[in-house]
Amino acid sequence: MFSCNSVYVAARSLSCRATMALEVVQALVSDNGLGIITLDRPKALNAMNLEMDSLYKSYLEGWGKSEKVKAILVQSSSPRAFSAGMDIKSVAAAIKDDKKTTLVSKVFDAEYTLICQIARLKKPYISLMDGITMGFGIGLSCHGTFRIVTERTVLAMPENGIGLFPDIGFAHIAARSPGNGAVGAYLALTGARINNPADALFSGIGTHFVPSENLTLLKEALLHTDFSSDAYGAVHSVLSQFTSSVDSEASLKRLLPSIVSCFGGGKSVMESIAALKKEQMSSDPKVSEWATGALTGLAKGAPFSLCITQQHFHAVAAAACNMDNELQEIEGVMKMEYRLALRTAIRDDFIEGVRAVVIDKDQLFYNLVKMSPGHERFLPDISFCYKHPRGSSQRVNITVHHIKIFQI
Repeated sequence: MFSCNSVYVAARSLSCRATMALEVVQALVSDNGLGIITLDRPKALNAMNLEMDSLYKSYLEGWGKSEKVKAILVQSSSPRAFSAGMDIKSVAAAIKDDKKTTLVSKVFDAEYTLICQIARLKKPYISLMDGITMGFGIGLSCHGTFRIVTERTVLAMPENGIGLFPDIGFAHIAARSPGNGAVGAYLALTGARINNPADALFSGIGTHFVPSENLTLLKEALLHTDFSSDAYGAVHSVLSQFTSSVDSEASLKRLLPSIVSCFGGGKSVMESIAALKKEQMSSDPKVSEWATGALTGLAKGAPFSLCITQQHFHAVAAAACNMDNELQEIEGVMKMEYRLALRTAIRDDFIEGVRAVVIDKDQLFYNLVKMSPGHERFLPDISFCYKHPRGSSQRVNITVHHIKIFQI
């Protein structure tokens, strides 16, 4: 029987989560019209849960309409991390208890509508990507106008390793990366980390390099900037005072021919693996080392996730210059990713991936890199993820200039 006490406990729990969100997603508007969001959940590396997503979104909705707010700055209270991404432990736990849990659709709906909101903001959006910035952390920052990296920035999309796929619209970002999207595909498939400013800028993920020692001065200057006439120009002017040139050439730039050879042109996962094994034989030790690292990254990915990633990123890259293809726009990409996310999250790969990689840290998925050539027939069938289930009641609302309702 459903007791009054259980209703009270549930309501109290909801109230506590909402209060927690207010404490860890802090917002204020300065006198000069700079709206500031500060993530303050350092012990969890600012991992975002549903309540935090919803609160963040509400701030942007209000500020987007407010004439008082001229520009938006997002930051972390800790130099260790901007955001490590989604709070995957709580989502995996809910799915383990009940595969029909509504938390899955609510979380992805909140994340993906927030990403579209950021991408379509009509005001400068400045993200300080200081420290670890992964997964949804990249989603919160890299769809905005000004993406600041420091020498402490660590970027990665490691979702294949936990049985999901690199979502948060990263395929949209990757499609515009060097090598006609090959660099982005490489980062997505292997989960490779970018930990130097030169590569962050070359990949297109970052727009400006500001040494961490200058961040306080940068924020102080933004708080005293007049945004009233030309907000974008004002931000550019301030950033020019604190931006530094990188002290080395991007390694991704030096490796671009090999990256294109292994991950360009829509190569399948098995074709990429074969190409990487050839690159391992290169007389250039840098190339050989890179290929070995890329193979190690692929070996950590769930086969199902790798196949989803390859097909999705190739489709988005192919659509990048086709104005008639809905995957050319961020809303189209997020519509597709919502469909994929709901199907991949409830697979056992995700629950096992979170347990093995995040909680117990004791094992990896079956290693595709060790699969013999010609065994492609054993690769997982991912076609069902792309099918439109007629009569489905699951929808995601993408709010931009008006509400668009996308059926999965």
